[in-house]
Amino acid sequence: MKIAVNTRLLLKDQMDGIGLFTYESFKLIVTKNPSVEFIFIFDREPHPDFIFSKNITAKIIGPQARHPLLYKVWYQYSLNRLLKRVNADIFIGTDGMIPLKTRTKTLNVIHDLNFEHHPKHLPLTLRNYYCKYFPKFAKKATRIATVSEFSKKDIIDTYKIDSSKIDVVYNGPNENFKPILQEETTIIQQKYSKGKPFFLFVGTLHPRKNLINLFKAFEQFKEQSSSDFKLLVVGKKMWWTKEIENTYNQLKNKNDIIFTGRVSENELYKITASAYALTYVPIFEGFGIPLVEAMSCGVPVITSNVTSMPEVVGDAGILVDPFSVDDIAEAMIKVVSDKTLRNELIEKSKIQSKKFSWEKTADSLWNSILKTIDA
Repeated sequence: MKIAVNTRLLLKDQMDGIGLFTYESFKLIVTKNPSVEFIFIFDREPHPDFIFSKNITAKIIGPQARHPLLYKVWYQYSLNRLLKRVNADIFIGTDGMIPLKTRTKTLNVIHDLNFEHHPKHLPLTLRNYYCKYFPKFAKKATRIATVSEFSKKDIIDTYKIDSSKIDVVYNGPNENFKPILQEETTIIQQKYSKGKPFFLFVGTLHPRKNLINLFKAFEQFKEQSSSDFKLLVVGKKMWWTKEIENTYNQLKNKNDIIFTGRVSENELYKITASAYALTYVPIFEGFGIPLVEAMSCGVPVITSNVTSMPEVVGDAGILVDPFSVDDIAEAMIKVVSDKTLRNELIEKSKIQSKKFSWEKTADSLWNSILKTIDA
């Protein structure tokens, strides 16, 4: 069997949700299936860490696909030609995009349709590309995998895809996300939060992550509680808008918001496990990997009551209206003032997190691959 995989988002020290999904799931799938030939397709020279098994062949095709115009060339021409040449049994589109004229069977992993519901949060060229082509990608795919029941229903409703064509393949946390000793927490606090307890946000600083309301809620929390808590913001300022910047600059307590930028994986494990609570309140998520990472560390979660997030956290978090600053601030006050509640959330988080693992992701994705080949 020969399986071709889009691995262009495997970028050393730069992986976000889709890259993590691709790396963690295929690291397991490839090693569990040594007799299968895997063709990993990159748009630049791959880091050696991503060719982690003898049954992987790396193929590099151009141009580097980092703009909608180049997406069209890479996916519809370069990738299409490569799939003809290698004669793969299946192509797996890990980022929701596939060649529209390929005769190769395709499993298309569509993580979410945030651009359909909140198009203003994307640059015009990217928004137009996604909204034009994703309906075509969904219809062309032999099968579709997605990361939550919410996203499955959204794809069915938005693109009129038959439910029998879609498999749910949840994300998972890296096994290194786990509780740590108080001594380690103290070291992290001294390093990042001036020795104080902190709320944590992890993710790309993008408008749909709702940083404006999170900043306003933290400001309200500070004014009502007079506490010494900090808000640690971990992630790259990839979509740092003028509106986000203006909101931040107007805060009285802005010095208590600490930006770390992107951190190493090893640091992220420790930072997450050291947080007093995760405050992750996007307006839209297909899954939300930071949620399961925090729960795996036994860290209480404050998250949104919309899209996939209630499905992921179950009763192990405080669900809030992401459009209500008051609601978010009240949850922050509650998790700090009510120790019994916080301890209950810690125990529930440990239980809920066991529902998710990359091992389960890999097994579910492999089943979806086999269904696609048999289709």
